[in-house]
Amino acid sequence: MEMTDKDSGERNLAYIVSDDENIDGKKEKIYERNSDIDFNETDKNEPKGESKVYKRRWYVLALFCVLTCTETTIWNTWGPIASSCEKAFGWDVSIMALLPNWLPISFVLSSFVFSWIVDVKGIRWACLIAAALIAVGSGVRCITSEPPYVTWTVNIGQFFNGLGGPVAMGIAPVLSVAWFPPHQRTTATATATAFNYLGVAVSYLLGPYMVPESQEGSTLHNQTRENNVTGMLENLTSIDGNDDAELHRIRHDIMILMYIECSWCVFVFLLVLLYFPAKPKLPPSISASVERLDFKSGFRKLIRNKMFWMVGLTYGVSTGVLGMWEGVLDVNLKPHGVSQTEAGWIGFYSIIAGNIGAIAFGKFADVFSKHMRLFLIGLYIVATAAFLWLNLILNGIIDNSLVQIYASIIIGTLCVNASPPLFFEMACENAYPVAEGITNFALTLLFNIAGLIFLAIQMVPNIGTIWENWVLLGSIVVSIPVLLSMHDTYNRLNMDEGSRNDDHGGKQIQQEQEDKKITTSQDDEQITP
Repeated sequence: MEMTDKDSGERNLAYIVSDDENIDGKKEKIYERNSDIDFNETDKNEPKGESKVYKRRWYVLALFCVLTCTETTIWNTWGPIASSCEKAFGWDVSIMALLPNWLPISFVLSSFVFSWIVDVKGIRWACLIAAALIAVGSGVRCITSEPPYVTWTVNIGQFFNGLGGPVAMGIAPVLSVAWFPPHQRTTATATATAFNYLGVAVSYLLGPYMVPESQEGSTLHNQTRENNVTGMLENLTSIDGNDDAELHRIRHDIMILMYIECSWCVFVFLLVLLYFPAKPKLPPSISASVERLDFKSGFRKLIRNKMFWMVGLTYGVSTGVLGMWEGVLDVNLKPHGVSQTEAGWIGFYSIIAGNIGAIAFGKFADVFSKHMRLFLIGLYIVATAAFLWLNLILNGIIDNSLVQIYASIIIGTLCVNASPPLFFEMACENAYPVAEGITNFALTLLFNIAGLIFLAIQMVPNIGTIWENWVLLGSIVVSIPVLLSMHDTYNRLNMDEGSRNDDHGGKQIQQEQEDKKITTSQDDEQITP
């Protein structure tokens, strides 16, 4: 039974009553719907009513976490070993900036294709294709270590890996709504997002371990910090004498790293190929049972959604700049006396802190629902203070201290990297019933456009690196007024919370019907002589 607008013929429901309602007083289910949501097809957008949560959802989530972690590990291979690459291959700052830039470049090219694949074919096909692209990209990098050919193979490998980026970055909310109940959705999204960032942390740990910085370079670096000119000149002479052996050692270490990463990527591809279902037989929630708008209609609705643009631009600018800034952390901190190894550990600890923050705030958002915007405001205020602290240190206003650099970057990264799951879920809630795949691919596209612009500026000759830290701070500061001006909308969650009260509503209606029967029976007894 349905309550519809007969005059317009359009679906605009305040409530939908399930098919098991009947006049005999059987239990019926009522689903509260947002009256602003426009539904084009009546039969496709009715909640089916029956839902089930499967234990294997945790395996599906775990395998996706491995896939997204792998993609970002491959993407950020070169930043943590930038000093070694400059020595082994003769790469300059512009090439080091181009390598992470292939992710946003490739993302722009493949995001719409993967958005369509997820919407039409499902997440299994999207993840399988992405895993194949990542494996191919890692394989291309294993061809040679000889300049100038290695520059070509590495860039081609980065391009293929970047083509899989839309799946690694944007599919988490699609998976969470397909497999997880409402009270676990944000936590599932946060976990997948945390593993995406964990890949960057793994690269900061794996890269410097597999390709240690040369002792000559480290000695020279330390002597430069101490302004010991005599020792520096002696060290340069030593480097020239052992140049060939050192180059061979670094290139050998880099190729071992390439072989290990390629083998792992192939293994992950085989796991996805073996078992990675698109969705369970029965949905985990009422909102998951409702078919989303088709790709074309959903895209049109999304680009006209003002609230989505506020969420998307805030997320894209702030996290996009930070993400690319982390990818060249070694290059950025080197002028301030921070070695490749030290930069690697800073990056590792900051990403781990961000992962913990993402999962923690994702859980908070599940427990304290409908407060995501307040969480984001608090996180960004703290992040502003942390990165202002960092800029004051790097500009000499506060005494240079490695401990303070560690602390400011870790705190700031924790706060910003804890925000993506909240942004993802806010965007999905507001855009519903637009498909989550369309919403989040558009969201992450904005992330990569911001990162692309940031890294493109780095390629300007002799521009330096100090501007990067101020841009990072500014991207977070400008986000706070936007967050303050937003209003919370929870279209999807309102439907699911309405379904939780189904049993209560059904019992109430049944009781009213029974009371009506009793009253009618009493009236009949009074009339009968």
